Amino acid sequence: MNLETSRIAAPPEPDIVLAERLFEELRERTGTSAGITRASYGMGEQIAHDMVRREARRLGMTCQTDAGCNLYMTLKGRGDGPAIFIGSHLDSVPFGGNFDGAAGVLAGLAVASGYRQAGVVPPQDLTVAAIRAEESTWFGASYIGSRAAFGRLTGAELDGVLRAGDLIKLGAAIDAAGGDTSEIRRGTPQLDAARIGLFIEPHIEQGPALVDANRPVGIVTGIRGSFRYRQARCIGVYAHSGATPRASRSDAALAVALLMAELDELWTRLADDGHDLVITFGQISTDPAEAAFSKIAGRVDFSVDIRSQSVETLGLMRAEFARKVAGVEARQRVRFELGRQTSSEPAMMHPEVVGGFTRIADTQRVPALVMPSGAGHDAAVFAAEGVPTGMLFIRNRNGSHNPNEAMEIADFAQACRLLSVFCLRDLRRAA
Repeated sequence: MNLETSRIAAPPEPDIVLAERLFEELRERTGTSAGITRASYGMGEQIAHDMVRREARRLGMTCQTDAGCNLYMTLKGRGDGPAIFIGSHLDSVPFGGNFDGAAGVLAGLAVASGYRQAGVVPPQDLTVAAIRAEESTWFGASYIGSRAAFGRLTGAELDGVLRAGDLIKLGAAIDAAGGDTSEIRRGTPQLDAARIGLFIEPHIEQGPALVDANRPVGIVTGIRGSFRYRQARCIGVYAHSGATPRASRSDAALAVALLMAELDELWTRLADDGHDLVITFGQISTDPAEAAFSKIAGRVDFSVDIRSQSVETLGLMRAEFARKVAGVEARQRVRFELGRQTSSEPAMMHPEVVGGFTRIADTQRVPALVMPSGAGHDAAVFAAEGVPTGMLFIRNRNGSHNPNEAMEIADFAQACRLLSVFCLRDLRRAA
C-alpha cells in the first residue's frame, strides 16, 4: 500500500454546520442535567442511530444495517474497489458526555456532506459506520457491535451477558433493536475485511495529552493492549489495631498499598527506559461489614489494569506483577486471590495511514501530535481483521465518560479537514 497525499488544490470543506446541528440535537434528545445517557441497544442509542440515518438519506447515501444493528451509510464513489470506512459508536456511558463516539460518526457525515455540496465524487465508496455497543459498561463485554460485524461475537455472550440496570440478556437486546441473533450465532461475518480499503476512527481524546501539548489533533500510532484483574482480593487477618504489634500483623490494606507502590516504582523505571506503559488500581475497598476504625484490615478488594502498546512490555509486566505479588505475600503474611484475568492484544495502526495523516497535517499546517491511544476503540477490531486502520484524536478538555467533555468545534473542524483530504485518495492507484 502506498498512501501518498493526493495533490488537491482546494479540498472540499466539511459540513461543520451539519455536525453542530446534530451535536445539539443529540444533547437535547439524549441528555439531562446530569449528562448524556445512550444505553447500548437502548432508547438513547436508537435515537442517535435514527438521527444519523435520517441525515444520510437526505444526503442521498444508501443505508444498511446488519445482524448486530450496526448502520452503514454509503456515499457512492467513482470506482468499485474497496471502500473507505469512517466510523465510531453512538452509545455512551451512563451520565457521560456528548462527544465520545458521536464525534467520529458526525465527522464522517460532515465529510460526506462536504463532498456533496462541492459536487465531488470520491474515488471509491465512502461508508460512514455507526457501530453499536462499544461501551462495555453496559454489558461487560468489549466491542460488541464491531465483533458481531466480523462474526466474532459468541453465543455464550448473547445468552450470558446482561445489561447493567435492567438485566436484559445481550441477545434479547439485539433482537429487540431489530437485529438477528440467529445469524450472529452462526458466526456469519456481516463485513468482508477484503472489501474495506481503510477504516478510520475519529474520536475525542480521553486524556490530557493534546491539551497539555496545545495541539488540536492527534494521529494515533496504536491502541494499547492490556491485562486486568477486575475482582482481585488480598486476604490478611483481622486484628485489634492497638493490641497487635507490627511483627504479628497480616495487614491486607498495607499489603495492597505496598503492591501499588512497588508497581508504581517499576512503572517509573520502565518509562524512563522507553517502555509504553500505564498501571491503574481503579477500585480499592475494605469490606464494610467487617472493617472498622480500630481493626487491622483482613480483606481488601481491588482491581488492577495494566496497558501497553507493546506485546513485549505486556509480557514483561505479567512476569513482574506475579513476582511482586509473591514478594508482598511472603513479607506481609497475606494471600492474594487475583481472580480471572481478562486481556486484550495491542492493535497497531497502519504505518502508512499514520504517515499519510502526518503528511496531510504538515501540508495543511494543522498542528498534530503523533501519540498512542490508552483507551480501547472499535478500530482495534478492524485492525485485528487485517483492515488497514487509523485513528484521529480530537482535543477534548476534562477527559471523557463524564458530562464535562469539552471538545471545541474548531478542533473538530480541523480533524474533519484532514479526513476530507485523506479520503479523496484513489486506493486502486495507491495499491
